[in-house]
Amino acid sequence: MGVGVSTLSVSERFDKLLNNITLSNAQIDDGKTKRGSVCKVLNLKYWSSTSETDNSFYVGSWGKYTRIRPPRDVDVLFKLPSAVYERFQLRNGNKQSQLLQEVKDALKASFPKTDVRGDGPVIKVPFASYAVELVPGFLLTSGKYWIPLTTDGGSYKEFDPDAEYKSVADSNKATKENTRELIRMMKCWQAQCSVPLKSFWIEILAVEFLSSWEHAGKSRTYYDWMVRDFLKFLVSKANSHIFVPGTYELIWIGEAWKSRAESGHARAVKACEFESNNDSTKAGVEWQKIFGNDMPLT
Repeated sequence: MGVGVSTLSVSERFDKLLNNITLSNAQIDDGKTKRGSVCKVLNLKYWSSTSETDNSFYVGSWGKYTRIRPPRDVDVLFKLPSAVYERFQLRNGNKQSQLLQEVKDALKASFPKTDVRGDGPVIKVPFASYAVELVPGFLLTSGKYWIPLTTDGGSYKEFDPDAEYKSVADSNKATKENTRELIRMMKCWQAQCSVPLKSFWIEILAVEFLSSWEHAGKSRTYYDWMVRDFLKFLVSKANSHIFVPGTYELIWIGEAWKSRAESGHARAVKACEFESNNDSTKAGVEWQKIFGNDMPLT
């Protein structure tokens, strides 16, 4: 942790980084508009409604408030009527593939210049600024959703967006905003250093890390240590499983990203040493190797 007088204190440095990667109000409004235009089409088809928001909600980084700039895809879950599930159950062949095709076709009719692609449970509707990634699902009595998978002849998979949201929100409350801020910073590193680690995995790992980190809940003055210690923790998780909140699905995370985490950790160790020696500029050089130009140099 950097202390004493320096050109840029640790808290000031990380304030600036977090400010630089926070979505602007215009970008958030743009995402809302894109979501609305897509959901209105599906509400009209499946619910006889012109609402832009009914039967849908944000999931992924938009749902968990872990989104960063530059904006990525807007993830939306759209709830389909149970009658649609029953209608497709009467069909032969890959019912889930046929269902996704029907939803895709409904969107293609409204967005003729749009390349709507079905990718697993996700239908991607690209726009000039960013894409809407839409997942159609059926609400179960448990409050979870069934989402269609097209592989291996088709099946439904449980998805619990409430549990995923709660995992991040509860951790964030317990750590006084550390959780969401760590996730945002690590997504910046992921983009800057082309780290083949999924954002969803980063979220789960950040919650796990902060549940036992000795400085959890402290101010941004400790964020140099938080980044350094998280990257060390990340390296230790290579070739292991993580659990998905709510459904307890096991995901193997491999080690394709491990060398990037190791080099990131080595740079963070150096940066922390420079911070503690009040050598702000040299620290900034090391931080920029991790976070790019969103991290101020001085």
